[in-house]
Amino acid sequence: MDLEYLRSYEMSWGTLGTVRPFPSFQPERDTKEIQAALEKKDAVTLVRILTNRNNSQRQVIAKTYQAAAGKDLLSALRKTLSGDLETLLLALMMTPLQHEARRLRQAMEGLGTDEETLLEILCIRSGQRLKDISDAYTELYKKSLEKELRAETSGDLAKLIVALLKKDNVTGVLQRDIESLCASLDGKKADAAPWISILTSRDTEHLNKVLMRVELDRGETLDKALEKRFSGDIRMGLKTLVQCIQNPHLLLAQRIENMKTAAVHGVMVSHCEEDLLCIRAAFIKQSGTSLYSALQKHFKGEHLQALLAICRSED
Repeated sequence: MDLEYLRSYEMSWGTLGTVRPFPSFQPERDTKEIQAALEKKDAVTLVRILTNRNNSQRQVIAKTYQAAAGKDLLSALRKTLSGDLETLLLALMMTPLQHEARRLRQAMEGLGTDEETLLEILCIRSGQRLKDISDAYTELYKKSLEKELRAETSGDLAKLIVALLKKDNVTGVLQRDIESLCASLDGKKADAAPWISILTSRDTEHLNKVLMRVELDRGETLDKALEKRFSGDIRMGLKTLVQCIQNPHLLLAQRIENMKTAAVHGVMVSHCEEDLLCIRAAFIKQSGTSLYSALQKHFKGEHLQALLAICRSED
């Protein structure tokens, strides 16, 4: 492990992220190197710098470049790069809120809706974070995220999606919540309403107690219970939400296990400064292969080198 990374660990003690503040950060020096790299179409240098600075430092680089070159860094990157590497580095250059707003937008674009990406972000993020993402969405696209989500979904899934967007931490009564969820599974037709109401309005500690008791009372995992009693999109939505409450890092590891480029980019960029180490641990436990090794089997070139830099090391 290189000395600069060790020093960055000292600066970010206790972090579960893999991308940390670069300890000897000099934006003017980085800007000069980036300008030269853009002229030479030197992707190696661009990857080295942009994957070894945290997002706050990259934002400073963007401003410094704008002042020095008189043009936008993102536009310059688009002219120089292409393909998956361009997509990844541009994602790194967005602020975290802009990036997740963009992922939600992309999940709703074109034919069909990518419900898995919508659920991933809405289930994982806190109510306050989602409010901030929603504000960023409006700023970027001049549209209401809630209205867009309502237009892209229907039925119980639409109710779940909107409830997730408005997450709250209402105090719940443990036994009452357990009874409500159990009763919803015992009727002739499973009722999604109590699940949507309770699972989007309680804190994680309370919900884990509730879900554990429901599993004990029914004598089966919630995954199996939901699989049996629900169908279609709402089944996927409830199963995703339950898994997020029980083990969010496993959910994210499973999202990227098939190595689809968009999901890998989305999860790794979103979580590289937060908890990618936890996702790496869940990934190797789930798949039997480290994330670092899996990336090498599915990607190549400078795109691979950028992903490996974000992942950081072998487990």
